[in-house]
Amino acid sequence: MTTRRHILLIFFALCAFAATAHAQVVFTPDTWDFGTIRETDGRVSHTFTGENRGDKPVVILDVVTTCGCTVPEFTKRPIRPGEKTSVKVTFDPTNRPGTFTKELGVYSTERRKIATLTVRGSVTPRQKSIEELYPVDAGNGLRLASTLCAFSYVRQGQQVQSAIGFTNTSARPVRLELRPQASSGLLTADYPREIAPGEQGEINLAYLIPANKPRYGTLRDALEVRADGRSNGTLIVVHGISIDAPAANSGSDPAPKVQTIENIIKFGPVKHGGPEQRRPLTLTNTGGGEVIVRAVETDGKITTTLAPGQRIPAGSSFTAQVTLDPGKQDYGVLTDFVMIVTNDPARPMRRIRITAIIED
Repeated sequence: MTTRRHILLIFFALCAFAATAHAQVVFTPDTWDFGTIRETDGRVSHTFTGENRGDKPVVILDVVTTCGCTVPEFTKRPIRPGEKTSVKVTFDPTNRPGTFTKELGVYSTERRKIATLTVRGSVTPRQKSIEELYPVDAGNGLRLASTLCAFSYVRQGQQVQSAIGFTNTSARPVRLELRPQASSGLLTADYPREIAPGEQGEINLAYLIPANKPRYGTLRDALEVRADGRSNGTLIVVHGISIDAPAANSGSDPAPKVQTIENIIKFGPVKHGGPEQRRPLTLTNTGGGEVIVRAVETDGKITTTLAPGQRIPAGSSFTAQVTLDPGKQDYGVLTDFVMIVTNDPARPMRRIRITAIIED
């Protein structure tokens, strides 16, 4: 037998020994299928049985799950060689319709994972009440499924659309009106002006930015909901971030790519009566095309010299200044941001967090 073969045999033997040494507690089976369960029946449980097949006592330190719907019960009593132990796993199907697979890691006092337990199954959902389906009371029997419509990115020349469900729980027709309280001028809302008793439907909301009239940055609209001419303060808020439309030849031309050195800018402790403080904000173009800054927004507590229209050639950087005037701020912790929209097709928006502590 050659020296190489001897080495290989020794290596495999050591691997087998290590695997045996690590597999101290073996659960058979380590997977349990609850099958189809009904949400209305509540929690279900299964007890896994494990055996210490090692030559030393083992103590289970923890059984870790990533979901609060799955709760383990176990003992921390030492498990001697040849002894058995149990881990009871309880799954709560409340508000978790459909199929599920949950893994639980079993850890010893050596903080080493010694086993993985898995439960799976399928939850048949219960029928939800009108109040659960439409949790927002807009007054006079009118209920809404939500008051928030978030579009994330809105591209120039491309319409985005979503909807908010409604129902009339009263015994009479309800007149619906949406009055703009904050308007971008780009939102359209399509909805019935009268809703019959028991009727369910949708308020259709859409943004469309004309390609020949580009606009960049935050879009925000707030619509006051009025039922029979009255409002109880319910607002529907719609927002998104307007960016460039995809380039028609995006696959051939080199694209710009923005990188920022600072993801958070910390001013630290600053005296309220002290002078203005400045910190750098650097944008680097690591792509092949020219970067164009489309929009720059803050919450108003700081200012920056970075402005829309700033161009950064490929391979270049631009450093702007972020300025904080502590005399204009309240005492205590200050948090703001700089939101930057560029023509970077992969990541058109970046948000830089700003923090400071304003002291006496």
